[in-house]
Amino acid sequence: MRLVVTSEQRFLRSPDGRVWTTTGAANDFWQRYRTVFDEVLVVARVDERPGWPSDARRVDGDGVAVHAVPHYLGPLQYLRRLRRVRAALRTCLAPGDAVLLRVPSALGSLLHRRLRRGRRPFGLEVVGDPFDVFAPGAMHHPLRPLLRRWFTARLRAQCHSTSAVSYVTERALQTRYPAAHGAVTAAYSSIQLDPAAFADRPRHGTPKVAVRLVSVGSLEQPYKGIDTLIEALPMLVRAGLEAHLVHLGDGRCRADLERLVRERRLGGRVAFAGAVPPGAPVRQFLDDADLFVLPSRTEGLPRALIEAMARGLPAIGTRVGGIPELLSGAHLVPPGDPGALAYAITALVADPQAMAAASARNLARAGNYAADTLAKRRTAFYRALRVLTAPDRVEEVVGGAD
Repeated sequence: MRLVVTSEQRFLRSPDGRVWTTTGAANDFWQRYRTVFDEVLVVARVDERPGWPSDARRVDGDGVAVHAVPHYLGPLQYLRRLRRVRAALRTCLAPGDAVLLRVPSALGSLLHRRLRRGRRPFGLEVVGDPFDVFAPGAMHHPLRPLLRRWFTARLRAQCHSTSAVSYVTERALQTRYPAAHGAVTAAYSSIQLDPAAFADRPRHGTPKVAVRLVSVGSLEQPYKGIDTLIEALPMLVRAGLEAHLVHLGDGRCRADLERLVRERRLGGRVAFAGAVPPGAPVRQFLDDADLFVLPSRTEGLPRALIEAMARGLPAIGTRVGGIPELLSGAHLVPPGDPGALAYAITALVADPQAMAAASARNLARAGNYAADTLAKRRTAFYRALRVLTAPDRVEEVVGGAD
């Protein structure tokens, strides 16, 4: 059986027809669905390119294909190309396909309407929260309050309209977007942590004056709150800390953040590393740091934080999305509050015992997201989705994968 999955990833297609990614969700990501399904068709935006960047990774191949939707960026391009987008979605489904919509998603919402009209079974993977995405400060748009109500209500309705829903959080998204009574539900992250991702042991706490901070995240939107962290740095310096920050990730907001660094006269204290390949290169930055900081204004379940925790790195985060499921209350602050963030960082790094305890706790907590642990939860959910799609083949589904 083939599984059709919608995605908000943006891919590149080279002249030879191969599909590539520079931001994540390469071929190995989609292979997880093939533990239960024979083939996977990814429905996503694809931009035609004369070649591909040197750091691009292959998406299609080995049972994974991509159904190209016309590429667009932002709401205006989306509206201009909506007719072509709808036309592309009309040809992505075949009789007998199972369907999984990764939401919130514009493409997922368009396909959701078709599935509902045709009374066709489908499942959802809830990977984000529009209530936080459109929160004050997270996005600057005159229609932000209206968009927040609209997209939040739409995601709630989608979760009520299907018989199978998985969430990347353990509690946060489930509370705001509950599934229908009797629906199959699951909780698992999209993160993939192999044994090499974990540190051998927790870190020892030692008194520090020079503190190396690290943050990770896309800079396409102000969601990650890196401006809040930059605003907190002068407060750390006034508190007596020789604080330096390196940020991993790139995007349209980088120029504004670099301007803020100059305005705050922090040029020697902040470095933007740009896009860093996943795996060992990212782990090197994490291992060189003393503290991971995630000042996000919105999150689902942040994989960057889990990856940092797996290295035994103490962390400070905000009280949004699934972050409170990962960190203790003492290491949480409100979003958009530089003063609270500076105080939490100062209090933690000034206490070597607290740093050592945070390292041990984070490393142990990250173990819940090891690849083999999450694979069992995902496989059980995929099997349930396949049964819902083809109930006459239950015996085949139950025995089809280990």
